[in-house]
Amino acid sequence: MEILWVLVALVMLGFVVLPFLRRGRGAIEQVAPGHPDAADPADYGFARQEELDVRMPGPDKDLLDVLDLVQRGQDYRAAAQLLAGTEAEGELRWQRVQAFAGAASLELAQRPGGVSEVPGGQWLRNWRTEAPKDAGGAAVHAEFLVQQAWRTATPGTDEFRIIMEEAKAACGDAALLAPGDPIPYIVELSVARGLAYPRPEFEQLWLRILDRAPNHMGAHLAALHYWCEKWHGSRELATSFAEAAAARAPRGSLLAAMPLFSVFEHLPELNLVRGFYQSEVVTKAIHGALHAVHSARPDDPMLAHVRHLLIFFLVRAERWAEAMTQLVHVDGHVGALPWTLSPDPAAEFAVYRALAVAGYEANGGSPATLPG
Repeated sequence: MEILWVLVALVMLGFVVLPFLRRGRGAIEQVAPGHPDAADPADYGFARQEELDVRMPGPDKDLLDVLDLVQRGQDYRAAAQLLAGTEAEGELRWQRVQAFAGAASLELAQRPGGVSEVPGGQWLRNWRTEAPKDAGGAAVHAEFLVQQAWRTATPGTDEFRIIMEEAKAACGDAALLAPGDPIPYIVELSVARGLAYPRPEFEQLWLRILDRAPNHMGAHLAALHYWCEKWHGSRELATSFAEAAAARAPRGSLLAAMPLFSVFEHLPELNLVRGFYQSEVVTKAIHGALHAVHSARPDDPMLAHVRHLLIFFLVRAERWAEAMTQLVHVDGHVGALPWTLSPDPAAEFAVYRALAVAGYEANGGSPATLPG
């Protein structure tokens, strides 16, 4: 399959290629559209690049309907109702809190307000003012502040610290409104990373989460960042955390995929090792994630997250058929790692998808042979 990569690179000479991937993961190029050797993802019923939804990793029609209603009318009540009816300990509530906070943050970035203009995200401010005891609104506000800190300020600066301190206080307020809800503490995991909590303080926070939602995949992913080498831990600590989570994962839990996320967070800046993505460490992590995917409930809200990361690794490992299987399940939505690290997540996803299709067909695959 090495020849495939050579051909892909050669045909791209003279064309604009995707920017270099984040943290030196290596540029991937796709066959130029219209080239006689180019495989067409549309033959497989995949969505066109411009149709890919960058907001979420997978479908959540209720959330999209409510978001549309809230943003059109600047009325928070539908959002409050949706969160109130979403299980507190589940992954879906966490994803919806993130989505509402992200929508408000993006609105504010697009419409910062002025003398005669109402700033974007006014519905969230109304939510907190008119319903100060609503636990859902408090959690969304706390997550909004966290996202604002990361989006608008530089870690280590006074501005960043001030916003994060405000977010920490908001997490405390949200926790008081719903003592059994893990969400305020999960939000605080990002605060802990940004403010560099000492390890004993971080571990106390983590224990509060484990008491409320011990198998929460979103919480584990947020905590993993703290233990990573680029933040407040090391490769060894992150690996240990991920492997421990996988080892104690109950049957059907996607926590078994945690080592793959740890591997991703510690990919080498420059890969000089031939076959790195076929190495024992990477292969073991891929197999763990594949097992988790096969064992998980079809409606698990975190399933799409794992599938998206698997696509990245399976394409890199030249495991084309397996990559195509994952694509069938998630195509249409790209709001997940690793695509969200790119300035253009849809374009990034489309490159990997095109490579998967090309590799699949180069090995005898076709739309007729792809399992549904």
